[in-house]
Amino acid sequence: MPDQEASGNSPYAVRTYEPARLIEALRKMHLIRRFEEGAEDSYMRGLIHGTMHLSIGQEASAVAACMSLTDDDKITSTHRGHGHCIAKGADLGRMFAEFFGKETGYCRGRGGSMHIADVDKGNLGANGIVGGGIPIAVGAALSAKRLGTGAVTVCFFGDGANNEGAFHEALNMAAVWTLPVIFVCENNKYGMSTSTERSTAVKNIAERAGAYSMPGETVDGNDFSAVCQAIDAAVKRARDGKGPSLIENLTYRWRGHSKSDRNRYRTKEEISDWQAKDPIVRMSRMLKDHGIIDDAGLAKIERDVAQTIEEAIAFAAGSPSPKIDEATRYVYTDEAAA
Repeated sequence: MPDQEASGNSPYAVRTYEPARLIEALRKMHLIRRFEEGAEDSYMRGLIHGTMHLSIGQEASAVAACMSLTDDDKITSTHRGHGHCIAKGADLGRMFAEFFGKETGYCRGRGGSMHIADVDKGNLGANGIVGGGIPIAVGAALSAKRLGTGAVTVCFFGDGANNEGAFHEALNMAAVWTLPVIFVCENNKYGMSTSTERSTAVKNIAERAGAYSMPGETVDGNDFSAVCQAIDAAVKRARDGKGPSLIENLTYRWRGHSKSDRNRYRTKEEISDWQAKDPIVRMSRMLKDHGIIDDAGLAKIERDVAQTIEEAIAFAAGSPSPKIDEATRYVYTDEAAA
């Protein structure tokens, strides 16, 4: 293997992370892809009800953004949050069980695809409300600062959320209070079926950071190393007490907005062009080019991931369903309002 530290041509991720960690990162990217393909197949076979929002094609953004985080650090996620959950270390069996509405799921089958949380790993939860996780992330960062824990919060949201009032209010508050939070916009070009060109005044969403006196950077969200470099710098800034940052990861979802989306607003050529920028292929090529993995190693990852997904689906399918007489258990409401 070449001397990575001495080579100025080596990508940031290769210079920064041990080979074993990079191989594990590639494995997580494969897990995200295969998990969502497995979820999609289960949906088509009638094993999953409701809808789901897939992030196939966006795997590098999720995994790279979590590389420098610990279990003590927090993330908030979105309705398109399966990749974030897996990147932060979630158990795939429990995730599938949640999809299947089973008692062994992360939320005991009550939450489903858009509401998976894993507090032990620092995942404060996916969120079905566009922009809903942004103020929660600011609250988590405020808590960390007041308690002096040294933890940071990474807040994932999509391009559609950058036009919500909560986005602007949260960024302003985070900047005023110098909070340890990194706002990560996964710009996949479309908020449901509306392109960012039609909905957002600025060309790059990261430009909006300037209005709140924080650094903003737009990066290739399908380039694992580029995302690592931007996020790691923002995490260091936050840990050093210098406050928040806004990172915009330019990426693309291969599937529709949700399972009901017929994709009539995108051309086949556009989708094909982005599929040619597959982040998993690019990550695999980077690791091969730097002698970190070979073809046999890549094949082993794919075999192991396929087995993991098969076992996770079997666990979910064999898990018990919630009891009918406990339908309202773990579900909270205002009794006075009721």
